[in-house]
Amino acid sequence: MPKTVTTVWDPAEHLDTEEDMVAYLEAALEEGDSALVAAALGDIARAKGMTQVAREAGLGRESLYKALSSTGNPEFSTILKVVHALGLRLHASPATVRRAG
Repeated sequence: MPKTVTTVWDPAEHLDTEEDMVAYLEAALEEGDSALVAAALGDIARAKGMTQVAREAGLGRESLYKALSSTGNPEFSTILKVVHALGLRLHASPATVRRAG
């Protein structure tokens, strides 16, 4: 029986459009896990080009890789800088729909 060859799946390779990136970040935000949100931003930044994103965010490339890694714990100000550099916007909406009456 031939051996099965596998490769590592990299989300950044599948984030081709702005719509893909927005949907990916929205899904991470809905999970409510800060590490997942940071990792998703890292994937999006890699898809767009980490060097360019770091430059636009005013951050070092290596420090950005570290902050957005699975073990990173970026400050909220870093998250906001990255979101802005990616050309995205965070917004708030009610967690549940309230019924009138």
